[in-house]
Parts: sequence; C-alpha cells; structure tokens
Amino acid sequence: MMILYDDQFKKREDVRIDIEDRAYQFGDGIYEVIRVYDGKPFYLKEHLERLEKSAKKIRLNLPYSLDELEDRLNQLIKQNDFTQGNLYLQVSRGTAPRNHAFPKNSAPLLIAYTQPAERPVKEQTEGIRAITAEDIRWLWCDVKSLNLLGAVLAKQEAHDKHCKEAIFIRDGIVTEGSSTNLFMVKDGMLLTHPADHFILHGITRKITLQLADQLQIPVSEKKFGKESLFDADEIFITSTTMEICPVVEVDGKTIGDGCPGPLTRRLQEAFKRLIPSKTEA
Repeated sequence: MMILYDDQFKKREDVRIDIEDRAYQFGDGIYEVIRVYDGKPFYLKEHLERLEKSAKKIRLNLPYSLDELEDRLNQLIKQNDFTQGNLYLQVSRGTAPRNHAFPKNSAPLLIAYTQPAERPVKEQTEGIRAITAEDIRWLWCDVKSLNLLGAVLAKQEAHDKHCKEAIFIRDGIVTEGSSTNLFMVKDGMLLTHPADHFILHGITRKITLQLADQLQIPVSEKKFGKESLFDADEIFITSTTMEICPVVEVDGKTIGDGCPGPLTRRLQEAFKRLIPSKTEA
C-alpha cells in the first residue's frame, strides 16, 4: 500500500515518524476521514474545507492549498487502485524539540492513507445499541483535532457493554456520539444539537439536513435533554463511516418499536441515491 507522506508517495513500510513529531507528543494536529465509493472520494471538497477551518482554529498552516491537496489525494486513490473504504488524512504541526509552545521552525507534516472497508449495511438495516456517557471532552469539539482520548474512553465503555456507540451528555444536554452526530425524531420533527462548539459539524450531518429539506421533513436544531432520548420515536446517528444508522436501544431501553423508523429509512434511501451505483448493497 502506498502512503502520501508530505509530498511523496511511499510504501507503508518505508514511512517513519520522528518521536518528536507534535502529533505523537501533544496530539497537536488535525485530521479528516473521507469515504471513497467506486474510487471516488465522497464530498471531498467539504472535508477539505473543514480541515482548513480546523487548521485556522489551532493556528496551523496547511502545507498545500486545498486544490493541491485534492489532487494529491486523488493520486493516492489511483496509486492504490482503491475502490471502497476510508481515506485518512492527518496534518501535524511537525517535528521539533519537545516544548508546549509552538516551535519557530517546524514544518507541518501531512500523512494520508487508504483503508478498505465495506458499507455497514447490517447496522443500517437492523440498528445499533448505544449507551449514554458524560461528555468530558474539551470545549472546541468543532475542531477535528487529534485529541480524541475522551471519545476513545466513551467508545470503549460502549464496547464493554456490547454497544456500538456512546451518546455524550453535557450538563444534562445531549450533544453527539463519540464518533458520530445524533438525530432524534419526535412527532415527525427531526431534532439535532445546534452546530456550535459543543459538537463536530459533521459532513454527513450536513448532507442529512439537506436531504431532510428536500424531503420536506421539518428540522429543529435545538438542545434537548437526556430524558428526551427515551421518549423519542426514532434515533439515528450519522458519520462518514456509518452514513445514516438507526439506534434502536439506549442504556438498555428500547427506542420506538425497537426497529429502524420510517423517517430514518426515508433518509437512508435518499442518502443511498447519492452514492455511486456500483457500491450500493
């Protein structure tokens, strides 16, 4: 497998990261995960625009323009003859002697690689189980940074309880999943947390809101409490890797009738129509 390392394409076994790279020592960097369908990166421009916004928030200069990045990532897909799965992109502040303050002379390091993965059809068809967890993350959740320990701990807690996702609760308010955005359906209305600094502005979240508008599904971006989850008619999560996935149980309590709901299925079908036909299940 070939990897994009800075401005070079290298074999994975030939890539070496310095022990003083700031991604390794401080989590000082940003990343994106882009879905690839039929050899084509899905909503690539939107992902790269979000990468640029994250970079500006942490005062990190991207090593290339977005057009140059797009070209290199498409080259990487072709080099690996990659058809379906995930494209991972990471930019760190680079290598420098360990010091919390920004180094004066480090150059940002870009790494990207492909990861084969099938679409999660079983989960989308049957739904998943989730738990709730205290949102202990920092307050810039809209920055897609490498600081993911809070999300990792919550995801592991879900895994320990044989669940697929952890739904974060901050001060009694539902924010999002540990690696997903969350939507709730009540009386035909789609509800989701506002796109502020408490959540990541997901690309699939954005697509879902656009699809809801096209389908004339009413949407309310407002805060709601934990107890609202258990009274929901439907719940689903969205992400690059999970697409639109129903949640049929939270904290051991059945949501709705325990099956993916009709509004969720409508949005799933609309989302599938955006995907190149060769990859549809």
